[in-house]
Amino acid sequence: MQTYLNTINGKAVGSDKTFQSINPATGEAIGLVPISSKEQVAEAVAAARAAQPAWAARPDGERKALMMKVAEVINKNSAYLAEWVTREQGKPLGGVGPDQVPGARFEVWGCEAWTQVPASLDLPVEVAFEDETRRDEVHRKPFGVIGAIAPWNWPLLIAIWQIIPSIRAGNTVVIKPSEYTSIGTLELVRLINEVLPAGVVNTVSGAGEVGSWLVSDPRLDKLMFTGSARTGVKVAEAAAKNVIPVTLELGGNDAAIMLPDADPKAMAMGLFWGAFINMGQTCAAAKRLYVPESLYDATVQALKELAQAMPMGDGMKDGTVMGPIQNKMQYDKVVDLVESAKTEGGTIVCGGAPAGGPGYFYPLTLVTGLKDGNRLVDEEQFGPVLPIIKYRDVEEAIASANRLNVGLGASVWSADTAKAAAVAGRIQAGTVWINQHGMIHPMVPFGGAKGSGYGVEFGVDGLKAVTRPQVISIKK
Repeated sequence: MQTYLNTINGKAVGSDKTFQSINPATGEAIGLVPISSKEQVAEAVAAARAAQPAWAARPDGERKALMMKVAEVINKNSAYLAEWVTREQGKPLGGVGPDQVPGARFEVWGCEAWTQVPASLDLPVEVAFEDETRRDEVHRKPFGVIGAIAPWNWPLLIAIWQIIPSIRAGNTVVIKPSEYTSIGTLELVRLINEVLPAGVVNTVSGAGEVGSWLVSDPRLDKLMFTGSARTGVKVAEAAAKNVIPVTLELGGNDAAIMLPDADPKAMAMGLFWGAFINMGQTCAAAKRLYVPESLYDATVQALKELAQAMPMGDGMKDGTVMGPIQNKMQYDKVVDLVESAKTEGGTIVCGGAPAGGPGYFYPLTLVTGLKDGNRLVDEEQFGPVLPIIKYRDVEEAIASANRLNVGLGASVWSADTAKAAAVAGRIQAGTVWINQHGMIHPMVPFGGAKGSGYGVEFGVDGLKAVTRPQVISIKK
């Protein structure tokens, strides 16, 4: 079985110990991944630190041009990378582009787009103040070395979100992929190193211990983390000890609210994909749906028809729309939450029982009869299960949406966008979508509120987030 290597200082690096990467659709081992040693983590950080001054000193136009070459490499290898996403993460291959089934090809297409956009952006000098006596300019400078930890749900796309703005701004990077989906990310970094100078992007791999070594290294200048709130707290603690900034994108448990004038049939497809994109394994997916009594039955029926029509199976096979849950830990959590919903008075509309057979397959599941305080409503399921909660008035729905200590995204659904916008402005979340959910864009800043993290990614604001301001004050 092949071992897929790390890249440190532009060179392929193995380790004495390895672990297996498992295909979640079949349970089969598909490759070996190095377990980086503490010394290798230190070597990766040292390589990034040695490469950073020359990288930052390059003319901005050169770095932008190299970003475009990175995008070309991703495009050239898109089929190869998409297959790794499907085999390792589980999402079906799907289509390409924003209007296609959002599978592995969509993820790689997103990698290309989220590389091209930062390459097109500039951070010009800003004049903060000027009069006849002085001129104060704000220049944007790279932090230096950025340590990043990527998750398993979008293993290539989120890695790109961490890597590309960072190096575009003159930083260098050491990234650790999730131990559940390492190979695709390691291969992505290996490929983009074909056009980048040695040491600009480096990888280490392994479980939590390796991540702990990375985030605790005092030679880092910033940390970026996407993942669970529990691990996010540990990353923030490590950053605080070394007095460095951190961008955290944590869990969401996003609320979606249908207003009384919404059209269940017209909006069902948008609601469905808002909840079940990537089998619900997306931080900014709709995790709880609040529906007025007058629309409740029609909404449940429309979503049931869609859920039961979606083919599920091995994502490498043609016609598959839904794949498995990525790992056993998450699978067991989903099973536990659904069983809890049953004991707490929930009604299973469809799904609700393990599929059986190989792989971590769980059917698309709709649950009615629950209320705030039930576990499936209050805890982020991060899987193919959606509780649909009935409400009597909009004030009640807004209070329900805001009652938890999360606030990554939310959505409001209505025939009247002005009315929806008024409700959206009262929801405590980093992004509130209207008549759509989870529709991120590389030019639009994205980040959470409350326990969903802090800092933003994407667009000019995301590029500023991987730089520090330097004021140059000139006496006239």
